[in-house]
Amino acid sequence: MFIDEVRILVKAGDGGNGCLAFRREKYVPRGGPSGGDGGRGGDVVLVANEHQNTLLHLRYNPEHKAERGRHGEGSNKTGADGRSIEVSVPVGTVVYEDETGGRLCDLAHPGDRFTVALGGRGGRGNARFATPTHQAPTEHEPGRPGEEKHLRLELKLLADAGLVGFPNAGKSTLISRLSAARPKIADYPFTTLEPNLGVVELPDYQSFVVADIPGLIEGAHLGHGLGTRFLRHIERTRLLVHLVDVSPSSGRDPIEDFETVMRELASFSELLAKKPQIVAATKMDVAQDPERVQALRRYVEARGLECFEISSVTGQGVEQLRYAMAERVLAPLSVPGDDFLPDNQAE
Repeated sequence: MFIDEVRILVKAGDGGNGCLAFRREKYVPRGGPSGGDGGRGGDVVLVANEHQNTLLHLRYNPEHKAERGRHGEGSNKTGADGRSIEVSVPVGTVVYEDETGGRLCDLAHPGDRFTVALGGRGGRGNARFATPTHQAPTEHEPGRPGEEKHLRLELKLLADAGLVGFPNAGKSTLISRLSAARPKIADYPFTTLEPNLGVVELPDYQSFVVADIPGLIEGAHLGHGLGTRFLRHIERTRLLVHLVDVSPSSGRDPIEDFETVMRELASFSELLAKKPQIVAATKMDVAQDPERVQALRRYVEARGLECFEISSVTGQGVEQLRYAMAERVLAPLSVPGDDFLPDNQAE
């Protein structure tokens, strides 16, 4: 099950109490106050784990509490510090305070760590309050409480390119041709109910990640269809591939489909709508009206976008689209057949 948003409670350990004690030992002529300090409470630390890809494990384990510090003891013994705990989350998790909505951190790289709740300080024992004029103090402090927070965790998948378009526009079929991903494919809308990731392999061991998200329909920002909540998973991408169905079976105008999806992207985020974009006219194997395809091409090219004609069933245009995507998300690549540059790090 793919879970991309959860709410959890984190509670750092309380500090141990300071001790009230006086030393009374044989052969110790000047005993005096000997109460030790309390130990510090443990922290709660979030750690990005590249081996997890969902927040499901936190859905059924929503409370995470660190160990409290031990109380101080006589003979000036300081209490042991509480043990901190680490909460493992997928790479790409964004952490918000649930009550205020403020963003605390973005764990975007494997191994990223963030201390989300600090343990309480241990209280001071009465030995700390001794002075030349106050030699038998009875003051001692309780431990400070550890931080407690209600958090909202939101997962944003890490992908280089994202596929967008109407339901049944061919996104799942295309990702299955570009990568080893095998999402559910059927001839009815909303086959894809959760995002899918695929790794696109290229020569010289280069690769990039592409994300397929559930389709958008008009009014998606109002909750129609599956809504726009899955769009967060392509916010980090460097490129959008906009798939437009040009087959007569859709019963819709391709240009209207293109504009509808663009409006839904803008309703979710203006930055998302302004990302670099490639348009792919899909299902060319069953397109019966060349003018329908050319009208879409003229329209998107007038907006400064590149248009590819593809068929994921027959493979028409898929390789050209693959390398066009690679040119935009990786370091500059040569045309197919030439040597590729080894560096594929994003700028």
